[in-house]
Amino acid sequence: MAKSANAGKLRIKQVRSIIGYDRKQGQVVRGLGLRRIGHEVEVIDHPAMRGMIEKVRHIVTVVPARADKQGTR
Repeated sequence: MAKSANAGKLRIKQVRSIIGYDRKQGQVVRGLGLRRIGHEVEVIDHPAMRGMIEKVRHIVTVVPARADKQGTR
């Protein structure tokens, strides 16, 4: 059986502002590819990304990527 195109990916959404947090946390959010509140990105699920997400878990939400979506904007 073939793997889904989105297998091993996570969908990350920025839900809070980085203003008022440590500068390094803002850099982590930018490193994840997020630019503004409400922005969503799809990243590969691996330990480095999981570590970055853990550092800013109070700023972002994470869900598994949907298999029915054909790509990002």
